[in-house]
Amino acid sequence: MEAANELFALTAFPHLTWQMVVMWAVVLVLLYLAVFKNFEPLLLVPIAFGALLANLPTEGLVNAPVGADGVGGLFHYISMGIHLEIFPPLIFLGVGALTDFGPLIANPRTLLLGAAAQFGVFGTYLGAVLLGFSPDQAASIGIIGGADGPTSIFLANKLAPELLAPIAVAAYSYMALVPLLQPPIMRALTSESERRIRMESLRKVSRTEKLVFGLIVTVTVILLVPAAAALIGMLMLGNFLRECGVTERLSKAAQNEVINAVTIFLGTSVGITMTGERFLQMETLMILGLGVVAFGVATASGVLMAKGMNLVSRQKINPLIGSAGVSAVPMAARVSQVEGQRADPQNFLLMHAMGPNVAGVIGTAVVAGYFIAMLG
Repeated sequence: MEAANELFALTAFPHLTWQMVVMWAVVLVLLYLAVFKNFEPLLLVPIAFGALLANLPTEGLVNAPVGADGVGGLFHYISMGIHLEIFPPLIFLGVGALTDFGPLIANPRTLLLGAAAQFGVFGTYLGAVLLGFSPDQAASIGIIGGADGPTSIFLANKLAPELLAPIAVAAYSYMALVPLLQPPIMRALTSESERRIRMESLRKVSRTEKLVFGLIVTVTVILLVPAAAALIGMLMLGNFLRECGVTERLSKAAQNEVINAVTIFLGTSVGITMTGERFLQMETLMILGLGVVAFGVATASGVLMAKGMNLVSRQKINPLIGSAGVSAVPMAARVSQVEGQRADPQNFLLMHAMGPNVAGVIGTAVVAGYFIAMLG
């Protein structure tokens, strides 16, 4: 019996806690959504697996080095990509290489729809402050309304690292749930006739226009909001690689190998912070609730801005594309397309919706830079 007790003590079972077991259930939910419901699997699978590792009594996985010659655990070093602000800008590099800015350039009015979606960020910021969160924490929670996971992680790491795990999970979960969360809001705020509005075909945008646009946005945004330089700079670099026509290998690498590898490390690094003791708190539920509010207000603001623009414009905008002002690229634009075709099967809104979608990416990065400048 004594030998059996000694053998048992050598295992990890004595170190299990009830919080760990509860988090296993959370992991299973995330894996179910990713694997069986196909909700953002490229993000949720690494996050969920990282959370599983975080809630097992591991050795040599997350420990910091002890002493001058000490060696830290594997994820101590991988997580440096978040703490040193490397991973989110690299994700933006890939997003830029994957994104066509042509629809925004062809219809610059849609920039206003991306800007309107930021009302969700600022509205939730005020709500979080009223609920007792510090301004730094409130800003990090509010940015969830932009539906931009890398930006949420980037801002939370700077302003509220203690809330990084629930903010990242909320941001990526709501990005995954875009097809479920947005349509009811879109239908409630628009009439059948508005959903049937057909927009004129977009003009073809030249390569020169796209290159000049990227340079102008880079210079303008960084001059106005220097704190957004890492995100905007890498976003526009990726897009320049895509559009210049002479760096195809680099563009493909940014679109594939770079963004895929970074997504694995970013997701697992976020998941590894989801320990039961840290995650199973009332403030986590509050963050998840505020995240829904942020996302809903951002969606509604974009739709209402489009309706308002129609009051003063001869060229009507289908209000459904206003919901794409959140920066869940390209999923939010696809939702606009699907909802438009529910009302009129011959209506094609996808390219029109990509304009506010891209504007939302830029807008959320700018807002994050503003919060960093004001609060950091």
